[in-house]
Amino acid sequence: MSKIDIKPKRFTEILDAAAEVFAEKGYHGASTTDIADKLGIKQAGLYYYFKSKDAALAEVCRIGVQDYVERLITISQSDISAEQKIREAIREHLQPFHDLRNYVQVFQNERRYLAGENRAEVNKLAKKYEGELRRLFEAGVASGGFRQDLDCKLATLALLGMCNSVMIWYDGKSKKQIQQIANYYADIIIGGILK
Repeated sequence: MSKIDIKPKRFTEILDAAAEVFAEKGYHGASTTDIADKLGIKQAGLYYYFKSKDAALAEVCRIGVQDYVERLITISQSDISAEQKIREAIREHLQPFHDLRNYVQVFQNERRYLAGENRAEVNKLAKKYEGELRRLFEAGVASGGFRQDLDCKLATLALLGMCNSVMIWYDGKSKKQIQQIANYYADIIIGGILK
């Protein structure tokens, strides 16, 4: 049985604290002492869950992207139109900016500091997400719903750039606001790709 299975609630609390500290201070500005202090425990207690600060960062980043991948696969397998899949993908991309703000912020800003196997695993998930999103555009072109001359890779990168930039200015306070942003962004993207 893994450590995660033994104390999932405590593990989640530790991850939440790590995500908050990394989001506030950045990877290089944060220490395991900062994380322990946020939890009111001794630094040595963290090593029961993580062997290093890098391992904690990797887990926070993994959570920051894994849910995206799972949601996008569900959308791609649904029986809705290509247009609706893109709309849903945008909503599902932006919702964690409210619900899992620290995790997403750390994934976006701090994953470049991961090393070795941790970096490879997180980057693999990020590439999988990008690939799944690109396939939504490709399916829309193939079905005749989207313009035939659509550059699906560029459309994917444009969508990601536009959506990811929300983290810079969105304050994370209003769930309704993030839904409105998602709807507006979906209208912009869809307006540019429909046949």
